[in-house]
Amino acid sequence: MYAPLNVPTYTPALEATTGSNAAVLALLLFVFSITIGTINFLVTMHRSRAEGLGLWNMPLFSWSWLLTVWMMLFAFAALLAALLLLSVDRIFLTQYFATDQGSGLLWGHLFWFFGHPEVYIVFFPALGIMFETFQTFTGRRLVGRKWVIIAMVLVAVQSFLVWMHHMFLTTINLEIKTLMMATTIGISLPFDLMVFALIYTMVKGRVRFTTPFLFSLGALVLFILGGITGVFLGAVVLDYEFRGTYWVVAHFHYVMVSGVTALIGGLYYWWPKISGKMYSETLGKLSFAVYFVGFNLLYFPMFLAWETPRRVFHFGEDLQIYHQLATVGAFVLGAGVLLVFATLAHSFLAGPRAPENPWEFSRTAEWAIPSPPPLENWDGRPSYASGRLEFVDDSSAAADGGVAHEGPSSAVAAEDAHADHASVWPLGVGAGIAVFFLGLSGVTPYAIEFAQGTGVAPENLTGTAAEPTVVYPILTVLGAAIAGYALFELGRERFIVPEMAVAERWPFEGVGTTKFGVWVFLASDVVVFGGVIGAYVFMRIHAGWNDWTTVPFATWPGLLNTYILITSSFTVVLALAMAERRNKRGLLASLGATLLLGLAFMGVKGYEYSVKFADGEYWWYGLEYSIYYVTTGMHALHVIFGLLIAGFMLYRVWSIDAYLEDHRPVEFFGLYWHFVDIVWVLLFPLFYLL
Repeated sequence: MYAPLNVPTYTPALEATTGSNAAVLALLLFVFSITIGTINFLVTMHRSRAEGLGLWNMPLFSWSWLLTVWMMLFAFAALLAALLLLSVDRIFLTQYFATDQGSGLLWGHLFWFFGHPEVYIVFFPALGIMFETFQTFTGRRLVGRKWVIIAMVLVAVQSFLVWMHHMFLTTINLEIKTLMMATTIGISLPFDLMVFALIYTMVKGRVRFTTPFLFSLGALVLFILGGITGVFLGAVVLDYEFRGTYWVVAHFHYVMVSGVTALIGGLYYWWPKISGKMYSETLGKLSFAVYFVGFNLLYFPMFLAWETPRRVFHFGEDLQIYHQLATVGAFVLGAGVLLVFATLAHSFLAGPRAPENPWEFSRTAEWAIPSPPPLENWDGRPSYASGRLEFVDDSSAAADGGVAHEGPSSAVAAEDAHADHASVWPLGVGAGIAVFFLGLSGVTPYAIEFAQGTGVAPENLTGTAAEPTVVYPILTVLGAAIAGYALFELGRERFIVPEMAVAERWPFEGVGTTKFGVWVFLASDVVVFGGVIGAYVFMRIHAGWNDWTTVPFATWPGLLNTYILITSSFTVVLALAMAERRNKRGLLASLGATLLLGLAFMGVKGYEYSVKFADGEYWWYGLEYSIYYVTTGMHALHVIFGLLIAGFMLYRVWSIDAYLEDHRPVEFFGLYWHFVDIVWVLLFPLFYLL
């Protein structure tokens, strides 16, 4: 997927593009799902903590996940921007990565802004497991606990400031490379603090060498080796020497597989809680010994054979012994992993019954309930208000079990309200988008045929175009119909979202659960637009800011659309005011005005595009045209989504008097619409004035 090798020029025959397109679009769907899941995690952890469980007092494993999903929210948004640009290049023949005007650097910046935080996204949950198991099996609290939390926060923030150390061999100037070298070495310092905290916890405690602790200790040893060798790569001069060699392979696996090692330790640690069965310590320790020896036998010789180039089959005869050792180590490591599965299978089939808490010094709430846990976890409401874990009976607090309800269906009577986790419509949305993307993957031949028909052959294509087949357009339309219908039914579905009546919500006490979710979603969308707009700024600077071709034929369409969208923001505010006053006619009129203004915006944009098409200026005409059409088109797509939501809300108000008792959905729609308007206010000067 790395540019420029991912553009159609390097595809042997255009018949092969469908599979590559499908891979890119599948990743797009994957990132969509990650964004939704990330929002779910963040809203839950910030809005539904047990009474008395402040952020400082959260378990360290929970802290590691909280920071992981915050990183995921922004890092995967950057990947989404990169994938969007790549997909329009491959499917619609735009020119982002098909030119020699800095496109390889552009892909590097977009990809590695995701790629380096992804390293910590993968490792942080394993780090949290190490903290928990070290506390449990040393019998003492982690030394410097608050400083460890601060260090994790620093790493999460700094992870977005070091991406260019993956690009030291590019033409980025030396001053920027030196700055990135400093940030890379700087990010190792919080990790140093965490490592010393773990070591000192062992020194101060009384270690119990159980299987989970052995895997966590092994992970710490591997991570120390991986981290130290990574600092070598953080130096520009040494990176010139080591880049593209087995030194990088060994360093990467010592870091990443140390995380895998800790995850296996976590699997052993929570296995009694998951399965209700204990495992054999003898088999567990044997699996660790074989695994640990195999890993080091596989990867440590690669440091010694560092002169071996990556992805090259041949190597010097003097390095043969190291490669032979690594081959043996690979089989030993594989045997160790198989032993892990064999140990857990033996436990599941013949292991003794696990108690609620098999570990003497465990300190997190899951060990206070039966093994395996019941469906709803707790008999009562967990509370730390007294300074220790208690279960409070709230049955007398409210007729519905002490929960406050937040949901779109205020028409449901309180006595009919119940939490229902089952709905088929989200599955329908996912299936519909998958079919839509599958159809979209085969549209490229149509785009080629259309481009050739205009007399302007796209420069980024070679070979013979595949014959267009009607199957893919049918799949595209069918997928859009399935996803649209499932979304419509999901919106109509009557369900209640239970919200904890008593919970720790600092620092978001004054923000409702759904509203906080909308804010988190918009934060990720800021990064997506930031990536796309940043691509424009980067490519324009690279080409020479004043040498850039101004694509729009006139300024007035952009200015008119600016006035239209600003006015539509006012009508959305008016709609919220009407909903608060329970004025159905006013709400219908305000939402209708917003809908009409949005359609007017699309009409002006359509007129602008049609004039350019009439002049033969399409998106494959040149890099400037690609960037103009894609950036403004992406904004227009957001407007279309907003119009669909506004139309649905009009239907709901007209048919069942929705949003008059509970006006919050109107407010949430307003947040999205204002965001879309703000983005246009940024795009207007960039494309029409500068």
